[in-house]
Amino acid sequence: MMGTLAGALAGKKIPTPSDRYRAEVEGDIENVNNILKITRIRVKYHLKVPKGKTEAAKEALSSYLARCPAAQSVIGCIEILDDAIIEELEE
Repeated sequence: MMGTLAGALAGKKIPTPSDRYRAEVEGDIENVNNILKITRIRVKYHLKVPKGKTEAAKEALSSYLARCPAAQSVIGCIEILDDAIIEELEE
């Protein structure tokens, strides 16, 4: 998922070096009919974007999951919740 989002951000001229782009990921495992299943994944991205690129970053975030092979492989089985904290850099 991070790779697909990085590609979407690159298309909007937003670089994603490790000091500007990271994610915190958590998941829930639940007993479903006596089978342990991953039921939910929460991803919180932390982005530092160039000045004036916040809206472009939000656009990338709103559309990357539809093009993400990993997400598309599990959507319908595992709920994916994503969010982002976006900070504009003064450069």
